[in-house]
This record gives sequence, C-alpha cells and structure tokens, in this order.
Amino acid sequence: FFCTGEVASTCNRTEPSGQPRLSSMDRSEFISPEGLRLDGRRPAELRQARCKTSPVSAGDGSAFFEMGNTKVLAVVYGPHEPTQRSQGSNERATVTCEFSIASFATGERRKRSKGDRRSAEVAAALKRTLEAAVLTELYPHTQIHVFLQVLQSDGGSRSASFNAACVALADAGIAMRDLVVACSVGYLEGTPLIDMNYVEESGGGPEVCIAYHPKLDKVAYMQLDNKIPMDVLEQVMGSATEGCKRLGAYMREVIVESTQEMVATRGALRS
Repeated sequence: FFCTGEVASTCNRTEPSGQPRLSSMDRSEFISPEGLRLDGRRPAELRQARCKTSPVSAGDGSAFFEMGNTKVLAVVYGPHEPTQRSQGSNERATVTCEFSIASFATGERRKRSKGDRRSAEVAAALKRTLEAAVLTELYPHTQIHVFLQVLQSDGGSRSASFNAACVALADAGIAMRDLVVACSVGYLEGTPLIDMNYVEESGGGPEVCIAYHPKLDKVAYMQLDNKIPMDVLEQVMGSATEGCKRLGAYMREVIVESTQEMVATRGALRS
C-alpha cells in the first residue's frame, strides 16, 4: 500500500485530465433540498459503468471502460521478453505503464505533452499498484506493458484508468492476486459524494481516490487531494471502499463472461 497527497488551493487544482478545477460555483448548488446531485444521483450512487473486453485487436489484451461520460482505453502487451536485457528481471516480470489523455478528451482542444507531470504521476501510481497485484514471479525475465488513453474525461479519469488496466490484464490472461478496483469520493456540503463528475470535482472540496482489492479487503493505493479531518477521512474512505466493492462485482462479471465466451469459441473451433 502506498499513499500520495497534496494540498492545493481551489483555484489551481486539476483533474488527471489536466482540466483546471472551477471555483466559481457555490457549494450549496451541488446538492438539492431533495438530496439529489446535479446529475440526479444520490450521494452514494455510482455513475453507470460499462466495460468491454478485447475492443481492439492490437495487444495481448485490452479493455474499454466507461464511468459515466469518462471513457478510457487500456491495451496490454506481454508477458514477452524484454527488448533490452537490462530492462528485465531474472526472478519476476517487470510492469511498465504509459498514461495519456487525448487532445479531444475534454471540451478544451489543446496540445498535450506525452510526458507532462500529472500524466507521469498517474502512470507511476498505476505501475506500482499493478506490479504489486500481478503474480510477477510466474513470468520471470519478461515485461508487461500497459498503455492507457483517456478518450473522454468527465471526472474520475484516474479511477477509470485503474479499472480499465485491471480488466485488460485479465483479458491478456495475466494472473493477479486480486482485482484492482478504483473509486473516488469527494466531500461537499458535509456529504461524501461517490464517483464525482467534473463539475463536482471542480467544487474545491477534499477528494480521495483509492485502489482496492475486494477479495483481500485491502487498500493498495490512496490519493488525497486537499486537507481533510480524520473523522471525515474515515467516512469518505468507507464510501470509497463500498464503491470499489460494487464496481469490483461488476468487473468480475465482465471478466467471467468474457472468459466463458472465449472458451466456448475455442471449443466450437476445435469441433
């Protein structure tokens, strides 16, 4: 488990997509008197998640993951021999990650640098978390490359990227200790808001993103944006964990269904 965090002012906080977080909206506008959010959800309600395995023929495994209007494509290559001997380990596989955001992912069209600081931070977090989850000892002296691109960003890009990478690894047949499931929770108007969209993330409140192992009941990664009291942190972490459990159940269904379809296809080809 590892944790990263930063204290940032409301005016310059950014989403992993690089969008500046807005600070002009009054917090009282985020939750209606009826307890509904701007998009009609309850505070503990996730956006609709959709996942498709093997959406592209490239690579050894791939996944397209949607959380609301946020859409991420993940492609996995490997395990394969390292291109250079110095890059591999004799005892276990090495996992590398590349994370990028398409120039058309947000409402603002702008040129994005492949190696910008925030993308590098997300890629490093993905690498450490996924490398710890994969049974790397089963693939000695190999490399596993994970490529992620945010195609559309409306909040929660980091969480969607973790989830897409996990399903893509499973699609590639790579053994893992457990699923890696991510979910973020913000805190506005004294209420934890699970799986926030971009407008809610722009509210300037604290936000926690975790990556969680459902079967192991273990938090593998946590990112904290802005200061938050300990009692509130416990409440927010509880909401994030519950969100991960629900997303994990859906992801497991997708993986099992995809595996069954693959087995059935192979059986039909043999017959």
